[in-house]
Amino acid sequence: MVSLYSYTIPIDDGAAPNPFGGMCTLAICKPVIRRTASEGDWIVGLGSVNAPSGNLSGHVVYAMEVSEILTLERYDRCAPKEWPHRIPGNPKDIPRNFLGDCIYDFAGGPAPRQRLGVHGNGNIETDLGGCNALISRNFYYFGRNAIKLPDNLRPIIHQTQGHKKQANQQYLCAFVTWITSLGFKACHIYGPPDTERKPGDSCDACEIRKMAGELDEEASSNCA
Repeated sequence: MVSLYSYTIPIDDGAAPNPFGGMCTLAICKPVIRRTASEGDWIVGLGSVNAPSGNLSGHVVYAMEVSEILTLERYDRCAPKEWPHRIPGNPKDIPRNFLGDCIYDFAGGPAPRQRLGVHGNGNIETDLGGCNALISRNFYYFGRNAIKLPDNLRPIIHQTQGHKKQANQQYLCAFVTWITSLGFKACHIYGPPDTERKPGDSCDACEIRKMAGELDEEASSNCA
């Protein structure tokens, strides 16, 4: 059965999700969603009340249909050939490459090495706890130009930590019909990330996302 996940994005900086290069991926943060989602499920990231660009509550930052699910180890094995832009690179070459979400290098054995990227040591347990990378080739990313949900879909809003799933089931068809009927081209970026993240920035964003991930883990049974 296809499911609809919804959650609030505490930090939208282009890393989680990462919508660049014609695909949208969720490979860090949100461990419960990454561990439990199935192909065909829809994931909706909603704006935060405290978003840098203003109150984005009730607005869709991105929506993605899960096209493929890979273990993080397989994601890392495939990345050099199939999507090298997902491996964090030198920001002097292409600034957004620093946002690559293929952060974990499994080449050295079962204990992966964390590449230099948007996350630090404090995020390892949460990131690896998600087990999988979710890949979408059917997505809509609006970033700071997030679009407002219609009134009939407002029940999917989840402003606290964790996510909604079971309570969203009755809204799945309506959401998919709405998002696909707006005239937006799929696999397109309609706005920049709400937060610009550069190497050397404060780790506050990481800590906020780590906290959201941990609370997602703890609250999933209550928020499903």
